[in-house]
Amino acid sequence: MVNSPEHYNKHGIECIQAIRATLTDEEFRGYCKGNVLKYTWRENYKNKNEDLRKAQWYLNKLLKETEGSNES
Repeated sequence: MVNSPEHYNKHGIECIQAIRATLTDEEFRGYCKGNVLKYTWRENYKNKNEDLRKAQWYLNKLLKETEGSNES
């Protein structure tokens, strides 16, 4: 349910790829930060460790984004 869930992958493209393609670099970093906050905020009330893994996934995505922009 964390990495590439089926319900986010339709018609040959994952939702995260479509979101990334429509946002600027700064907007996408904000999107990732917001999701990290959302999943860490609710973990104690909803999905516990699954939410922490989702937060970690978005944090890893954010790190890849910032590391990629530093290489340019």
